[in-house]
Amino acid sequence: MAATATDHQRTRVLGVPVDVCPDVLARAVALQADSGGQIVTLNAEMTMAALADPALGAAIETASLVIPDGSGVVWALGRQRLRVRRSPGIELAWSLLETAQQLGWRVALVGASPAVMEALLQRLDVQLPRLQLVFHAHGYQSAEAWPELERQLLQARPDLVLVALGVPRQETWVAGLAPRRSGLWMGVGGSFDVWAGVKQRAPRWMCRLQIEWLYRLVQEPQRWRRMLALPAFAWAVLKGG
Repeated sequence: MAATATDHQRTRVLGVPVDVCPDVLARAVALQADSGGQIVTLNAEMTMAALADPALGAAIETASLVIPDGSGVVWALGRQRLRVRRSPGIELAWSLLETAQQLGWRVALVGASPAVMEALLQRLDVQLPRLQLVFHAHGYQSAEAWPELERQLLQARPDLVLVALGVPRQETWVAGLAPRRSGLWMGVGGSFDVWAGVKQRAPRWMCRLQIEWLYRLVQEPQRWRRMLALPAFAWAVLKGG
């Protein structure tokens, strides 16, 4: 029978680090209270991308917390006799926003399109009216605009920064700011689109059956090439890589 991990520990799936802990929210909050750091949400697709992209691999390696976001990673951990629950990044990120409102954290949001960011800000104003939002910027900035954006963001001294720039850009960008940043930083992929109401998350029954990837593929057929990483991941794990 697989053992349930009761304490935080770092292990690896195909050589890529992933953390196992009973309560990812508590771990993230403790990390913020300590020295901050970067949170990465690892799934099978990102694992395979990290093996092919040294910059992404390095960003994951140096992250303070790498949570098992995808069912494939959870399955791979199970083969190591580690029984863990999937920790969807979108759920952790929203819980961190709720925690930020409760504790008075300074929050920054970076990424998504201008329209999505505008819709997100309107929704947050209703759903989390006491959230202390100190900085926000959409992700469709010119290359020349990013240095000033970074300066303003860091000057705002956020306690929590959610970054929706997509993989691998959000992970490598956050990692690149490590010498200058403080607080908790987390890449959230398409979460802003879901929170803004532009896209919908898979129904709960699909999440329970661990086929959320199929719902995303139906919504975004152009992702099919990226989805080829899933069988490649499974085969690599089965081979014992």
